[in-house]
Amino acid sequence: MILVTGGFGFIGSHTVRALLDMGEECVVVQRGARALPAVLAGARVAVERADIGDREALLAIGRRHAVSGIVHLAGSHPWPPVPDAPVEAARRALGGLLNVVEAAQEWGVRRLGVASTIGVYFGVPDGGPLREDTPLSLTASVSIPTFKKIGELLGGFLADTTGVDIVDYRISGTWGPLGHLDPFFAAPALVHAAARGTAPDLSHLMGPAFAEDGLDLAYVKDTGRAIALLQLAEKLNHRTYNVGSGRVTTNAQIAEAIRKVVPGARVGLPAGGGPPHLVLDTGRLREDTGYRAEYDTERAAADYLAWLRAGHEN
Repeated sequence: MILVTGGFGFIGSHTVRALLDMGEECVVVQRGARALPAVLAGARVAVERADIGDREALLAIGRRHAVSGIVHLAGSHPWPPVPDAPVEAARRALGGLLNVVEAAQEWGVRRLGVASTIGVYFGVPDGGPLREDTPLSLTASVSIPTFKKIGELLGGFLADTTGVDIVDYRISGTWGPLGHLDPFFAAPALVHAAARGTAPDLSHLMGPAFAEDGLDLAYVKDTGRAIALLQLAEKLNHRTYNVGSGRVTTNAQIAEAIRKVVPGARVGLPAGGGPPHLVLDTGRLREDTGYRAEYDTERAAADYLAWLRAGHEN
């Protein structure tokens, strides 16, 4: 049985779906009461209400379930990004990670996977696809990549000293069903606007959006399957894996894919933008798990639009 923290969240629910489809049983840890996500409708999933910051409550789960692996996707960084009580927020973020590692050690799990982010590469000079052995900058402008870097370093130390197989997932920009408007890329907002028949509201973005702006974007169903494959692989040769598409997807490409489904969609953006783009080298993921993306931009846009048009809010 695989325990998934944050398993009813955006990426978490799709990871649970992929694990179930691969024949695994799952137990989901959620801090608050939450309905079963639509992508898990009809699935048999054990649910435990617990705060991963509560060490005793987390450890007790292992006495009720035979947990063989852990996928840790719950927030391990302060939220909101600039919290009112930064010291306490940092303590909770890092304490939750430490509790999950302790649980993995106590339960004797086979592997603990921990969510990291493409954002750890911010500040790296542009020079083609980013490899996991690329030297990283010690600084970051926002809290999420800062704490993910800390988590990776801490996880490496604990893997060496506890014997737990800890694997980091550097997850690229991800979009699709159950997702949210992202401050770093426009794709979700463009799809939502097309589904509603309105012009997109891009006020949530950190800066203006242009047609040739792009990023390594992965459709969430592919992201969830990649994480599931990393959790279940018989042998992994590395501790860190990029999880992404391995290619740039621009706003212009998203708009083109949307218009094939909704010809009159008002999703055009001003000309401009362009390199540098963050693109992940996904060679390790492919070589060690056999992973191949199932959704190109056109199929992803069509699938997401169908989901929203079926009445789902996000």
